Amino acid sequence: MSIQRRSILQALAATPVALPALTGVTASLASGTAAAASIAPKQANTYQVKDFGAKGDGKTLDTKAIQDAIDAAAKTKGTVIFDGGAYRTGALFLKAGMTFKVDQGVRLLGSQNIDDYPLLPTRIAGIEMTWPAALINVYKERDVKLTGDGIIDGDGKVFWDSYWAKRREYDPKGIRWAADYDCRRPRLIQLFEADNVRIENLSMYRSGFWTVHICYSQNIEVYNVIIRNNEGGRGPSTDGIDIDSSRKVLVEKADITCNDDALCMKAGRDADGLRVARPTEDIVIRDCIVRDAAAGVTFGSETSGGFKNVKVSNIKVYHPTPVGILFKSAQTRGGNISGIEISDIYTHHVPVVMRVNLNWYPAYSYAKIPAGIKDYPDYWKTLSTPVPKEKGIPQLSDVYVHDVKAEGGKTAFEISAYPEKPLKNFRFERMHLDTWSAGSIANADNFTFKDVTILSLDGKSVDVKQSTNIKGL
Repeated sequence: MSIQRRSILQALAATPVALPALTGVTASLASGTAAAASIAPKQANTYQVKDFGAKGDGKTLDTKAIQDAIDAAAKTKGTVIFDGGAYRTGALFLKAGMTFKVDQGVRLLGSQNIDDYPLLPTRIAGIEMTWPAALINVYKERDVKLTGDGIIDGDGKVFWDSYWAKRREYDPKGIRWAADYDCRRPRLIQLFEADNVRIENLSMYRSGFWTVHICYSQNIEVYNVIIRNNEGGRGPSTDGIDIDSSRKVLVEKADITCNDDALCMKAGRDADGLRVARPTEDIVIRDCIVRDAAAGVTFGSETSGGFKNVKVSNIKVYHPTPVGILFKSAQTRGGNISGIEISDIYTHHVPVVMRVNLNWYPAYSYAKIPAGIKDYPDYWKTLSTPVPKEKGIPQLSDVYVHDVKAEGGKTAFEISAYPEKPLKNFRFERMHLDTWSAGSIANADNFTFKDVTILSLDGKSVDVKQSTNIKGL
């Protein structure tokens, strides 16, 4: 591949319509004959996977050879390297002190056999349970670097298809909420109870499930990555970067196309999330592009442990993404969300600029086991454990949104909460929103608007209901 990654990111940031050029690069790599990188130079303290028996032909399962190279590198805090080619592999486990380098012209290609991803204790979609390992795992390790200009490709369509088959089976039975948990699919990268990990410069494609999952971890950096999950289809639940009950995380210069939340904060679901009670805190997300996703920046729906001290800045969100800024939860989630600053946001033909929905997707959010089903896994019981209403309604407060520009949207605000726990202390400053409708705000207290212009084509102002102390509208 002759195009330099940094130049791709700069070009995409300047001209969103440049996507066909990138798609062309993807297509050339999809053949399994990556534009051949020269043989990786052997340097001191490096471990070439072919020296451990890897074939790199895109067909042979190279898991053991690559893992043997990883284990050898870990003993000397060395670096694993690859010659150019496509390496088919199952789950890999990086170790403390090592570097895993996927250079330009190298493509890791995920196995399509779920048995190649061993089951491990983890958290998935808000509850602690056993789940298949990711393609790349930093599992209870520290001081790891995952780098290079190459590609990590989950080749996940077989897992997407299995999910849709499960949905077709479950939806008529009223157990849509169980499909995501019963259909086990591998994530692309999992950081679990990890410390001091950096992921940089990589391209990530076709994850079977979430792409980068940062869970119970700290001191994590994700820098200058491209995520493309809608190649050859639209992968369900293929979130971009999920920060889950973790702290001190920096995400910078991510360029994302996926089929669910692009940049997402999570902190546990319902009774299990309230039991764990671990917040997501001290998070910085900046200088990112979202081209196609369920939302640009998302808080939730897994809010049980709460979020605090989160700063999001300089995010560009493009159509067909339906929402720019999204807070979502449910009346069984609970959690306190406060200390959020969102700034320098640009949305282009994104229908809704900002949405707060605390009764999000009831068919998924509220797990109830039908009376006729007697035999089910233990985690169904976990999911359906009742949460008292006084603990279940989340509290959002102290949110500062400023310097936002929206062009060609449908609605500026779709914001509502519950009367017993209104949204509190929101500030909106320096916003210029060109939308068809100004939208609505309900169940809010102490909202302040300063230098906010809404060019609503329907000529109406924001519809405010059941709210107090709304200033500046």
